[in-house]
Amino acid sequence: MQLRNDLRNIAIIAHVDHGKTTLVDAMLKQSHIFRDNQTVVERVLDSNELERERGITILAKNTAVTYRGIKINIVDTPGHADFGGEVERVLNMVDGVLLLVDAVDGPMPQTRFVLRKALELGHKAVVVINKIDRPNARLNHVANATFDLFIDLGATDEQAEFPIVYTDALLGRATLTPSLGGTDLQPLFETILNYLPAPQVEPDKPAQLLVTTLGYDDYKGRIAIGRLFAGTLHPGQPVARIAHDGNVTTGKIAQLFVHQGLERVEVPEAAAGEIVAITGLPEIYIGETVADIEHPNPLPPIRVEAPTVRMAFGVSTSPFAGREATWGTSRKLRERLFKELESNVSLRVEETESPDTFIVSGRGELHLVILIETMRREGYEFQVSKPEVIYREENGETLEPVEEVYIEVAGDFLGVVMEMLGGRRGQLKEMHTADDGSVHLQYFVPTRGLLGFRSKFLTATRGTGVMHALFHGYLPLAGGIETREHGSLVAWESGVATNYALHNAEGRGILFIGPGTEVYEGMVIGEQAREGDIAVNVCKKKHMTNVRSSNEDIAVRLTPPRIMSLDETIEYVSEDELVEVTPKSYRIRKKILGTEDRHKAAAARDRVTRTETA
Repeated sequence: MQLRNDLRNIAIIAHVDHGKTTLVDAMLKQSHIFRDNQTVVERVLDSNELERERGITILAKNTAVTYRGIKINIVDTPGHADFGGEVERVLNMVDGVLLLVDAVDGPMPQTRFVLRKALELGHKAVVVINKIDRPNARLNHVANATFDLFIDLGATDEQAEFPIVYTDALLGRATLTPSLGGTDLQPLFETILNYLPAPQVEPDKPAQLLVTTLGYDDYKGRIAIGRLFAGTLHPGQPVARIAHDGNVTTGKIAQLFVHQGLERVEVPEAAAGEIVAITGLPEIYIGETVADIEHPNPLPPIRVEAPTVRMAFGVSTSPFAGREATWGTSRKLRERLFKELESNVSLRVEETESPDTFIVSGRGELHLVILIETMRREGYEFQVSKPEVIYREENGETLEPVEEVYIEVAGDFLGVVMEMLGGRRGQLKEMHTADDGSVHLQYFVPTRGLLGFRSKFLTATRGTGVMHALFHGYLPLAGGIETREHGSLVAWESGVATNYALHNAEGRGILFIGPGTEVYEGMVIGEQAREGDIAVNVCKKKHMTNVRSSNEDIAVRLTPPRIMSLDETIEYVSEDELVEVTPKSYRIRKKILGTEDRHKAAAARDRVTRTETA
């Protein structure tokens, strides 16, 4: 083994909104990646439109800077546990990590997941305490809390002796002593070079490359990205592709790239330790090994935790199907879902007995919602069912996924939050009051108890509560959970909703639509105030009469409808409902559209239940 002292491979770990992408911006600018007069957008690594809208990192990305002649490959990791598949594979590419924490909040729950994975791989960490300019910064408290986190996660003595760098990423400043204001990021760069190890390589051995990310180019085709663990690669070199099952096929590298700044730069050769991108292997997948053709030795495959939540994706059977989308057939839906498997390693897609329906499993509700949102923006139309958890059977006992839930709430709302979690089989593990009077709770809650919980939690805390959940493991089934307390208002007939009819309907609950909205029979147009569904006629018009009224010119005033996001819509649906998704809209509908057909199905279920009880 040799050390490549001219290279560092690092990943950046941070909780959502702690400034990770902003810090990468500053590192790129101060390493003179951009021209002096070049216009650069903020958060350049959040290149995905959804990432910019939601302010989170979804996809892992590679970039590189050069400092004092030493190249630093930087991998930006997602901060949310639902995208853990991205995290688990990119950490295989690096030798150390930067742990970025907020100077006020300190290490947060989503930090734990990624840091645990890094420590398990033996990576050392540099702790970066960011936003030190905030007036209520608690630098000593945050440093102590971070050390406690390392110990809780089982860090070795060497890993726990981490250096701390204090930064203001927005201004591009870093310092090793908080009382002395920095002028640039030089202290951070120096700490990276001095503390994080150089890659250990075997340059004289046969080539071995583990594919961890896939890209695509209209001209170059599929691009395989990964770390070269041994040997060298060059364009035109014959290589062996070793699949997950050990099957070996041959191919040839067409082009070879390394990362420099935000660009991929074509190079004539790459040596062991470098993170490279290659083209010319159209059938390659994540987790496969590209090896020397004469010595095809595979690397250990990437292990990713199994999915915990699944949904049914199907061809839209709505009366409005085909109006707003480019793609809506089962063939196109199948192609798109299986194409997603090429890059989304923690996703699973299964075919069903029906050619129009597919079961899609992911790491969490958000994981699947992001896929749905991405597909609808690409022009797809389809329908999805309510998310449901994936159970396991072990030794004759049914196990279910359980989440570790961290909640921060004002003392005024503590009672209602604890009551809500108790009803969802939550078990309180820890509770303490912070300096500002807020209460911090740690719960173990079954994943099915959290489906649809977030929006109710925000309503109960008037938008002030903060909640984060991490997958804990599989535990014995906790018992029954009632997650839906209200029924739905369902359209009785097809047509256009009128002001007069909606005014009569809003006395039954909360409306989701306004006047002038086109509806169809079986479409959910609101939430009932009580349990059970009610079919309402929202298309009825006021009959004309020859009786004059002094109030006839006064317009009916309606309460503004509740406009739900896609996340809230999927949280809302019940077992007998579907979400119809199109590029322009999404609607909730009953699985059985006909009102009489639903009544007959309900009566049949009741007869079966009475028979089984008897």
